[in-house]
Amino acid sequence: MEEKQSQISTFIGMGLIFLLLYLWMQYSAPPKPAQDQQTTQTTQAADQGQPQQAATQDNATPAGKPDAALPAQSDSAKNIILTARFGPFAGAATGQEQFEVLESDLMRVTFTNKGGRIKEVYLKKFDRIIADTTGPDRRGPVRLLEDNKNRFEYEMTLNGLGKISTADLYFKPTREGNTITFRADAGEGRYLEQSYTLSPDNYRMEYKVGGNGLKNVLAENSLRLTWVNYLDKLEKNQQYERNMSSVYFKPADKSADYCNCRKNAVESLGEQPVSWFSHSSQFFNTSLIANNFTFREFVGETQMFTDREPDLKLLKTTALVPLDNGSANMTIYAGPNEFDRLRKFGVSLEDIIPFGASVFGAINRWVIHPIFEFLSRFISSQGIVILVLTLLVKLVLYPLTYRMVLSQSKMAALKPRIEALKKKHGDDQQAMSVETMKMYSEYRVNPLGGCLPVVFQMPIWFALYRFFPAAIEFRQASFLWATDLSSYDSIMQLPFQLPFGAGNHLSLFTLIWVVTTLWYTWYSMKQMDASAMQNDQMKVMKYMQYGMPVMFMFFFNSFASGLTLYLCFSNILNIGQTVVTKQFLIDNDKIKEELEANKNKPRKSGGFRERLEQAMKEQQRVQEEKTKQGGKKK
Repeated sequence: MEEKQSQISTFIGMGLIFLLLYLWMQYSAPPKPAQDQQTTQTTQAADQGQPQQAATQDNATPAGKPDAALPAQSDSAKNIILTARFGPFAGAATGQEQFEVLESDLMRVTFTNKGGRIKEVYLKKFDRIIADTTGPDRRGPVRLLEDNKNRFEYEMTLNGLGKISTADLYFKPTREGNTITFRADAGEGRYLEQSYTLSPDNYRMEYKVGGNGLKNVLAENSLRLTWVNYLDKLEKNQQYERNMSSVYFKPADKSADYCNCRKNAVESLGEQPVSWFSHSSQFFNTSLIANNFTFREFVGETQMFTDREPDLKLLKTTALVPLDNGSANMTIYAGPNEFDRLRKFGVSLEDIIPFGASVFGAINRWVIHPIFEFLSRFISSQGIVILVLTLLVKLVLYPLTYRMVLSQSKMAALKPRIEALKKKHGDDQQAMSVETMKMYSEYRVNPLGGCLPVVFQMPIWFALYRFFPAAIEFRQASFLWATDLSSYDSIMQLPFQLPFGAGNHLSLFTLIWVVTTLWYTWYSMKQMDASAMQNDQMKVMKYMQYGMPVMFMFFFNSFASGLTLYLCFSNILNIGQTVVTKQFLIDNDKIKEELEANKNKPRKSGGFRERLEQAMKEQQRVQEEKTKQGGKKK
């Protein structure tokens, strides 16, 4: 009865371990995309690399009103209504929407005079993936901030009139070189102004909002920013992309933080100052960095969408922008999540890249990423870079691999003695365990010596689990049949969904990893003594070692193929190192001599093994007494 309870407890314990691993992988850190529902002439022109033209309207209408608003009113009546609503900004409340463009070798930014805001950012060096079930995936341009539902507006409180929004104002644009200035006139030399200066060799713009004479116009010397951003679907693996998109923010004198990535979330900081905030997707972000002030009353919000909806996710931010110095100077970054480029800002903006937290994030940022960056200078294929990294890891850990093979060889040398013990004690597993442990102690063999390479590699595995889907260097990088090392590789589409979120495809790298892991497990099991495998706990461990690759096949099937490629390389190198070491570097006759010498050496008193033996003997004694008492009762 007690043996059954022990076996059940072992199964429950191992099941909990698997559950914890599964939950950690799902929350660390991660269907076909719908087509854009509306295609405007402006978007078509941008696809062809042409600047967007000014939109025309038949009649100038008040901002925020329908085209048929105030049809029968005289101009003086309209002016009275506009003045009552917009006060000194009444003259800016009517107009025609026009578009202006700033362009560099890296990006083209389209602005609208309605609200004086960015209408769209087109990144020239990147493509998006458009999945197509009828044929191969197509590519399209990467655009940020392009959704017509987006908002970027300031709320102003006017003296004696209430609140108005810059989204309802038409700004007059002026251009000088690579700078565009939008001005909303408030009369008597007063105005609200927004200016953008595009960097010629970066994805950044210097941005300023302020004006002249606003203290006589505004009831509060500040503007309240509202930024609503509907993210577009840009990547092949939309589940990854959605779970790695969020609002990031940097409280002053604290580490960067973010809204929950996997569910609807709201983060409100109240009066706590904020240095910057960012709307970031898996590989691209748009960030607003305060230069001569700090944001106040920050609120970040995320809203999840389903795969059936045309947008990936909704990100929203509101914040108070003070005008204590007459204007607020900011830097806008709209581009890729490139670690070194973001780090150059010197404000921890690189923390928006989801490399992970604590030790795993540190490994990715300061060890793995620099290694990949260095290797990429000399190797053009990212798949070969992964192979070289795997080789480096195996070389560093080879001393542990050698000790593992040596420990397995020692265990194999003790097999005849273990078999003799089994014949002596029969089915008495308790006595067998005690005698086996005593023998290991006498011959100074560590049965757990083969676990060291696995233990030391685990931090690297966990770090790489976060690294490959977050590092833009692997985005759309191909290797063999994989077209994107930051997403899953697929050799076959299935007409059904696999369980555990594995998707409707088969990943060949994952299958290779499963097969090589099973072979390596079988090879390692051959080196262990058969009698030890008869122990209930060891039987469970044996089944788990064979079952783990099969279970993880479902998890890895939709993972970044860069990770499964690394695991395949790692397995193949493990097999090669083990076979070569065992066949050419291990002398079995010498091992037998060493074991005999160890047995004849005087043993030190105390120590962990001796205490373990004593504990097992005590457990054996208690078990024998229980057995005797049970026999007397009968």
